[in-house]
Amino acid sequence: MTNTPEKSRLFQPARLGALHLPNRLVMAPLTRNRAGADGVPQAIMATYYAQRASAGLIIAEATTPNAVGQTYPNIPGIHSDAQVGGWRRVTDAVRDAGGRMFLQLQHGGRVGHPDNSGLVPVAPSPVPLPETIHTPGGRKDAVVPREMSLDDIRSTVADFASAARNAIDAGFAGVEVHAANGHLLHQFMARNTNHRTDAYGGPVAARIRFVVEVVRAVAAAVGPERMGLRISPRVTVNGIEEGDTEYLYPALLDALADDGLAYLHTVFADPDDALWQDLRKRWSGTLIANPALGWGGPLPADGGKEAGERLLAAGADLISLGRAFLANPDLVERLRIGAPLNPLRDEGWMYAGGETGYTDYPTLAAQAA
Repeated sequence: MTNTPEKSRLFQPARLGALHLPNRLVMAPLTRNRAGADGVPQAIMATYYAQRASAGLIIAEATTPNAVGQTYPNIPGIHSDAQVGGWRRVTDAVRDAGGRMFLQLQHGGRVGHPDNSGLVPVAPSPVPLPETIHTPGGRKDAVVPREMSLDDIRSTVADFASAARNAIDAGFAGVEVHAANGHLLHQFMARNTNHRTDAYGGPVAARIRFVVEVVRAVAAAVGPERMGLRISPRVTVNGIEEGDTEYLYPALLDALADDGLAYLHTVFADPDDALWQDLRKRWSGTLIANPALGWGGPLPADGGKEAGERLLAAGADLISLGRAFLANPDLVERLRIGAPLNPLRDEGWMYAGGETGYTDYPTLAAQAA
């Protein structure tokens, strides 16, 4: 039976490292393409995130740690002084609204294009993305990425650590390392994108090595209590085929078990899935679970509330929701009182730029006025 709003654990407070969270609802990172062409967050982004500050925690959108890691046009970065300053305006606005923020650090790897970054993408192996990619000139065929040298790997690890320090300087409470959804760290873990024969390829222990090195470099830079890790077992987006999922993620979690990270964030979590249950048992720290609501499918009428409560009952500590927060700046209150949710606009508005489909979703108060 679904809990009543008053008794639901979704609305109970929680701790995350030094942070006091007023509820267990996390706004998941959502790419929105509203930064400037130079990767500097714009003023409208401060408005957008401040509108959603009632979330227990906001994890801001995927942000690049270096220039070559850029995925699509108008994606924010955190590797220049101007980008740090832009993000500081965002975190100030959220803090003034009573919220708390982490920043997701994402390197696209082969998910990129010279028309977007000015650089040839890099990846563990020269295996191109098997689909077109969005550029300022429209969708174009992906290019063959340059295989990363050992020097490239070392410098990229350093870039993640530097980006994490920049994020703290920009006012974020912490960072999330993105090792999911077919981007660079996931590409190192997956067999179909990692054909290396050196210490970073081949057996599972070698394919998780880059992820472990990035995590530990970031933890050393800002403190493990200020960082989380996001994973997406079995997710095949961006042409990823892991090949040995049932061995890959237990090995990764075992390698990081004693590192004291703030949290693990799992995508498409299913409480009935044996792998998810195993990962929950292996991970002794905070677990953020993102319910399996269907990629691009219709949003449940309750925004994922019932699915989130099932995951809490199965051992998750916090629940992240994406599209429900996108369309409902006051999602926490709507779920608390059982109010209807705003319908999502056409997906094209998610990435179109400007206020429409971004900062113009009404709150309950605005609808009642």
